[in-house]
Amino acid sequence: MTETSTPPAFTPPTRFAVPGRIVVNNRTAGMWQTATLTEIRRETPRASTFRFKVPEWAGHLPGQHLMLRLIAEDGYAAQRHYSIASAPDDSGHIELTLDHVEGGEVSGWFHSVAEPGDEVEVRGPLSGFFAWPGDRPALLIGAGSGVVPLMSMVRHHRARGLPVPLRMLVSARSPEELIYARELGTETTPVFTRSAPEGVPVARMAAAHVAPILAEQPPGGWEAYVCGSNAFAEHASRLLVAGGQPVDRIRIERFG
Repeated sequence: MTETSTPPAFTPPTRFAVPGRIVVNNRTAGMWQTATLTEIRRETPRASTFRFKVPEWAGHLPGQHLMLRLIAEDGYAAQRHYSIASAPDDSGHIELTLDHVEGGEVSGWFHSVAEPGDEVEVRGPLSGFFAWPGDRPALLIGAGSGVVPLMSMVRHHRARGLPVPLRMLVSARSPEELIYARELGTETTPVFTRSAPEGVPVARMAAAHVAPILAEQPPGGWEAYVCGSNAFAEHASRLLVAGGQPVDRIRIERFG
């Protein structure tokens, strides 16, 4: 999720017990905690992944987000909501993937100043609406940094060897701007809107990309997760509905 995201309304944290034994501890989910930056990985020319050690992290479900707070020496504080990119684990680590937003106060600090050893404050996880615990077939559709919460779901699916079907469609301007390009596997179909590898058409995401997946119709049907800008979320949702996906089984997270 980008710095300019508009997050869904806060849902009071609860304790989840779901396939794969993911547990979210409601005792610590609402507390501000110190997170220590341990690693920075470049994903694209404008996006990097930041790994944090959070010893008392409450645990999260794939698709949830957190609130991050930076406090300057003079006491000025800046807060932003960011999707969690990492799969749930028990190591006390979480990862965020941030775009470098032009003029962005927080993203600018991360991309220009931050280094391992720096500390920030985090609170979460927040909201369960967009969460995917791994208990139903998932069709994931994202564009740009909208792939971040979806990648948490993909990583969880792989790490736990979950038997339910999972497919992902992701739109990017070019191969160089495709976040997590090195990790994407056979479950993912990339769509490039400005430039593409040789033999791959340049195109906007269309019914031709969505229809073959919807036609698979696994037992119980797909639960669709859409994440991206307002315009992309509207476009992708219309493609899903036109292809026969029930409206009440489309979950949307927008930013912009």
